[in-house]
Amino acid sequence: MLQITDLTFNAWGRKFLEDASVSLPPGSKVGLVGRNGIGKSTLFKLILGELAAGGDEISLPKTARIGSVDQEHPATPVSVLETILEADEERHSLLGRLETAEPEEMGEIWTRLIEIEADAAPARAAEILVGLGFDHENQQRPMSEFSGGWRMRVALAAALFAEPDMLLLDEPTNYLDLEGALWLEARLKKYPHTALIISHDREMLNEVCTHILHLANRNLTLYTGNYDQFEKARAEKARLQLSAKAKQDAERAHLQAFVDRFKAKASKAAQAQSRMKRLAKMQPVATTIEERVAPFILPSPPRPLAPPLIRLERANVGYEPGKPILRNLNLRMDLDDRIGLLGVNGAGKSTFAKMIAGALNVSEGELHRDRKMRVGWFHQHQIEAMDPTDTPLEIIRRAMPDAPESARRSKLAQWGLGYEKQETTVASLSGGERARLLLNQVAMDAPHILILDEPTNHLDIDSRRALLDALNDYSGAVILITHDRSLMEMVADRLWLAADGTVKPWDGDMDDYAKFVLDRAKAAAVKPSQIKEEAVVTTAPSANHKGKKNDKKSGPSPSTLRHAVKKAEERMTQLTAEIARIDDDMANASVSNPKALEGLTRARAKTQADLDAAEAAWVAAEEALAEVS
Repeated sequence: MLQITDLTFNAWGRKFLEDASVSLPPGSKVGLVGRNGIGKSTLFKLILGELAAGGDEISLPKTARIGSVDQEHPATPVSVLETILEADEERHSLLGRLETAEPEEMGEIWTRLIEIEADAAPARAAEILVGLGFDHENQQRPMSEFSGGWRMRVALAAALFAEPDMLLLDEPTNYLDLEGALWLEARLKKYPHTALIISHDREMLNEVCTHILHLANRNLTLYTGNYDQFEKARAEKARLQLSAKAKQDAERAHLQAFVDRFKAKASKAAQAQSRMKRLAKMQPVATTIEERVAPFILPSPPRPLAPPLIRLERANVGYEPGKPILRNLNLRMDLDDRIGLLGVNGAGKSTFAKMIAGALNVSEGELHRDRKMRVGWFHQHQIEAMDPTDTPLEIIRRAMPDAPESARRSKLAQWGLGYEKQETTVASLSGGERARLLLNQVAMDAPHILILDEPTNHLDIDSRRALLDALNDYSGAVILITHDRSLMEMVADRLWLAADGTVKPWDGDMDDYAKFVLDRAKAAAVKPSQIKEEAVVTTAPSANHKGKKNDKKSGPSPSTLRHAVKKAEERMTQLTAEIARIDDDMANASVSNPKALEGLTRARAKTQADLDAAEAAWVAAEEALAEVS
């Protein structure tokens, strides 16, 4: 699908890629990984043509459609559902042509509409939107009524609906909640074409990806398998490199010792000269250099407080008198509790966090908390609210007004902000560096409770692991809100669910919750009474009235439908034969060749999906033919 050959790219005073080459298999789901700032988004821009590589180093099939989620959809008066439907450019164009088509053209247009299952498009679009958090009522609202974050979800939904041959996704879960991330993970598993995904979400890389593309040292290396398999392969590669280097070093020392001992002796001069030539020709073995990841510093509270830390009894909380967001809260939290807070965006998770942090008072009921309790509260909006002209050194001076300058600089260095970064403006820091600065700062007073609201949005995988290690060493209580399922599973020992205007314990684990989310999305997506019917089944201009338009009750002619039935039957026959051939190949394939078996398995799954689609088209055409016959 995608072929990159000897790609070199220099810009902004640095070299991003040097003679990089890779070939992505068609239909693969590839996770693009690498340290923050290494050039992953730059590679996306090169593939999209937004940056020029200088030659033909990047090649795709001429007919391939590339889709990406570059920016949020504009705030237009068009409804969310209509915006998604317009993303299928062919369908949108065909429906537009029906308005002015001559009678002799209509059969061809309707045949194509049936082939692409245009009448099922509204239901398919609604299913995607529900999965990303838009209920049926919100699907009818204009785009102008939604915030930028929600319009980003629409852009993602449009890309998924259009189903390009190559889908590029850059951190797609950053603007999703956990529920949206779980749904997207399931959707991408079934995506019928090639997808290249930049992500630091380990669970998504493990569940979705068939390959991992690693960008490091200005080069690209493709590994087969998911992220866990990539880590194992890379560790084994590093082990073999070190072993080879040790052998080479031993051989080099042996040769050098011979040269040093005998180079001055005439009888051994030829042998010494020969060994000197061998030494000169020896190429050093390249070894993987692991970059150090600075740890997070989350000091534990020095003295435990008497339990419970927090007790809620019939508590209501909200922002306006008489209009509570959360009602009848009856919960208790102790010093060693690790709470994972679940729930869709808008369910009240942030309201609950504000109440626990002391930024919002209960309006009714009781909230009992120890007066000596300290709370460290990190939320994603803190990063957006940072003064771009501020510097880490100025920030730490305000946090440590009485400390000497050397202690302040030492503290920043412990947090992973070296001397060269300490007087850099916030605007020049990466998102990961800002998140690291704030996360360490909110915990520096050894709080009894840490409230972390989406702490991983700007952290790479290694930094997320460092945060996990720090949380495991921290002895205080934790409330965690995150779309990172892996972090949630590793940190939380209890789950609470914000839903239906309250927060209650969730009786189950993350697997149970993932199943609950996907089942709920599936059920919500199949409410035909709430899905706006599209024009494809109601707006076929009559073929009997040349020059007239918009005869709402007419449709394709019987001859057109018979042609569609025949074409679908031929397609089904072809695909059935193809599946039989693949089954034979799989039976004859050697179990010692897992790559061959893996390729055959993927090919069979895709062919079966194509057969299912052909059967659905055949059934639809047969039913339509029965109605007009």
